[in-house]
Amino acid sequence: MHSPSPTAPTAPVAVHFANVSKVYQGARGSLRALDGVSFDIHQGEFFGLLGPNGAGKTTLISVLAGLARASGGGVTVMGHDVVTDYAAARKALGIVPQELVFDPFFSVIETLRIQSGYFGIRHNDAWIAELLAALGLSDKANSNMRQLSGGMKRRVLVAQALVHRPPVIVLDEPTAGVDVELRQTLWAFISKLNREGHTVLLTTHYLEEAEALCGRIAMLKQGRVVALDSTSALLAGRASTMLRFKTDDALPPAIAATARVTGRTVQAKAHDAAEVETMLATLRSSGVKVEDLEIGRADLEDVFLEIMQGGSAAEPAGMAVGVAA
Repeated sequence: MHSPSPTAPTAPVAVHFANVSKVYQGARGSLRALDGVSFDIHQGEFFGLLGPNGAGKTTLISVLAGLARASGGGVTVMGHDVVTDYAAARKALGIVPQELVFDPFFSVIETLRIQSGYFGIRHNDAWIAELLAALGLSDKANSNMRQLSGGMKRRVLVAQALVHRPPVIVLDEPTAGVDVELRQTLWAFISKLNREGHTVLLTTHYLEEAEALCGRIAMLKQGRVVALDSTSALLAGRASTMLRFKTDDALPPAIAATARVTGRTVQAKAHDAAEVETMLATLRSSGVKVEDLEIGRADLEDVFLEIMQGGSAAEPAGMAVGVAA
């Protein structure tokens, strides 16, 4: 385990997870979805929560939002316990869910006014107009929610989450299945809010987004935290040379055993220049025709796969801790 990063955040804590566990009981026995999850997200951070399907990300967010009750441990938002001080904790959160959930009987602007009312907010049409403009919804303000495309509905969900100006914004797979334009619009607006002091918690399967946006990242596997550090430290701590190329030929066994192949694209890890030379020589001697050869550093996807394949969650390999939990 790495020592705590010297660049660990020192700002006040926005979200505190303290030894959170969640066990589901069923006819076939129990399922432990979360197993002692502990970490802090500091005010003003853009924080990433990553993990494969079934790792516990959505369960952790459900506990944070008060939609599920933890079996053990606790969570606070801006100092408010999500169970004993639920109203204050929920008011401090703006959550964009994965699912497209909407009321089909109202227009976009009516939906946002009703959402404002849930938090006791009235006469905030100027902020609603700003949200609509920032998310490209101004021309849809009076459209019924049923008339909107899936991408437009997702924009409304983002506006709903932000309508009460929460200090903590939670984005649960916000760009899943949406077009490039919405991604760019959303990230420009969310990044602006983050620069203004809002705390952002992002879960995503688009690791290039997490690498570009998040200052710090936690990775979950089988309900446990297996990596937690700044994005730069995660990349530096496991940095290696990556050989990327395209080929239609079968790879020699020595390379195929460790390479990641996506269609015609091959990514193979090398520890140093000598290993790169050996790998290229092996490809040549095997008659493999190589196209579009690139040599670069590992990215977050490479780091993620290495951590997830590095043993069971019970014995995390190479866990990097950015702050003491």
